[in-house]
Amino acid sequence: MLGLDPMYVANEGKLIAVVPPEDAERLLAVMRRHPLGRNAAVIGQVVADHAGMVVMQSLVGGERVVTMLSGEQLPRIC
Repeated sequence: MLGLDPMYVANEGKLIAVVPPEDAERLLAVMRRHPLGRNAAVIGQVVADHAGMVVMQSLVGGERVVTMLSGEQLPRIC
């Protein structure tokens, strides 16, 4: 509505952990034991396709390259 892309707006209190696939389920189980980690989930994977790029898949199956932010990041408004 405001023209802000949520991929580039500051977001506090989140963790992204990059772990070997064979450790993912065990890590999720540990994280979900804590109340703040109850919604922990695998949100992506590292693959050979699109080397050097981050590609996001939409809910309807489309793909979008996630580019580096150009310009300044919006300041946090607390």
